[in-house]
Amino acid sequence: MSVNHDRYDDAFLRRILRETKTIAMVGASANWNRPSYFAMKYLLDRGYCILPVNPAAAGQEILRQKVYGSLDELPHKADMVDIFRNSEAAGPITDAAIRHGAKVVWMQLGVRNDAAAERAEKAGLKVVMNRCPKIEHSRLSGTIEWHGIASGVISSKKRAL
Repeated sequence: MSVNHDRYDDAFLRRILRETKTIAMVGASANWNRPSYFAMKYLLDRGYCILPVNPAAAGQEILRQKVYGSLDELPHKADMVDIFRNSEAAGPITDAAIRHGAKVVWMQLGVRNDAAAERAEKAGLKVVMNRCPKIEHSRLSGTIEWHGIASGVISSKKRAL
């Protein structure tokens, strides 16, 4: 199946989010104001098992979840590897996800590595780039307005008085 990485079909994203139970979040942060923290909290609250991966925080906890130093250290296989690192780092992380046996590599907003995506797809993995599973989950479940997105509450435009 050929995937257009510039525009994903909602059914493709929905299927991934429905079939995924365990997510290894590479680049997870304990800092409450980092995007990975918000995404992790949201996904935990929706019933996903999250395995945070961050070598600098290995052995600590984020949102009561033990942090691992690498995908090789995880206690069990993750269905999805969610990459909260830059596009260059996504290459070796994708290779580790292939070795790990993940079914999906998901690169966060602003993260795109076409060569890594091609390697993953050749190995049988599904790949999503430049998207956030938290945003896509809330959009596809019809609850995105509850999170201040598309509600008029959060805006980058200055409001007229």
